[in-house]
Amino acid sequence: MTTESPLAEWALFLAGMGWPVFPLRPGTKRQPAIKNWEQRATTDPDRIRRAWAADAWNIAVATGPARLVVVDLDMPKAGESGPDGAAALAALAEQRGAPVPETFTVTTPSGGRHLYFQAPPGVRLRNSQGQLCPRVDTRAGGGYVVGPGSVTEQGGYELADERDPVELPAWLVQVCTEKATPTATSRPVALRASNPSAYGAAALRGECDRVRAAEAGRHNETLASAAYTIGRKVGAGLIDHATARAELIAVGQTLIGPEHWPPTDAEVARVVDAGLTAGSRNPVRRKEAA
Repeated sequence: MTTESPLAEWALFLAGMGWPVFPLRPGTKRQPAIKNWEQRATTDPDRIRRAWAADAWNIAVATGPARLVVVDLDMPKAGESGPDGAAALAALAEQRGAPVPETFTVTTPSGGRHLYFQAPPGVRLRNSQGQLCPRVDTRAGGGYVVGPGSVTEQGGYELADERDPVELPAWLVQVCTEKATPTATSRPVALRASNPSAYGAAALRGECDRVRAAEAGRHNETLASAAYTIGRKVGAGLIDHATARAELIAVGQTLIGPEHWPPTDAEVARVVDAGLTAGSRNPVRRKEAA
């Protein structure tokens, strides 16, 4: 009977979550031990056992193949001023009127945190550095995070919350999308019938405005109708699915209240997804859009 090393056990645990892993040089966080690490990251237990039997590799999780978006909350470095990443993200959440949900969390040797979120269906995000707010980075497609159990000279990466990762909140998807395309969101869209993307953007804004103005008792009906209407345009290629979903979920969440429908974020997402799916199956014709 063989006994796994602690690092091998952690690598197997993360792979068991469905997250491809690969080795980092012992004691480091920025030196992959293999080339083409995103393609070669694995969840295969036999490969992991063989790799981690060779040395005390640190562990990296390939966030893109794992369909994860990890929000990296940093601490100020010596001599720096301003809030830490956790405080900056909390302030952004308050500004957006939505919470930062509890999720799978790893603490870092510097005192920061890695918040693991599932990437929503159809959403493809890339890494960002300080774009959301100061000392807040994201790791998604093309990136990796150091997994729990790994150790550097500064200390270890420790699992602080082992609940399953929740889906990246719609308001964070929206912020990530906005920050990734600042030139596209910094000026008004020209509304011309010959410009399908402009038409789609205008239609999405109009439906979001309709949801915000929904009458009491008609919240479910209005959100479902808006999602179906936009879904038809998604099906026609006039609106990006990820953008439409994020915007509709974000505006749907403004309807949540003690005396209102819907009661939860999950119900908002369910109604939006159902409407988009149904609408996409009945796309508008391009000449209708014009």
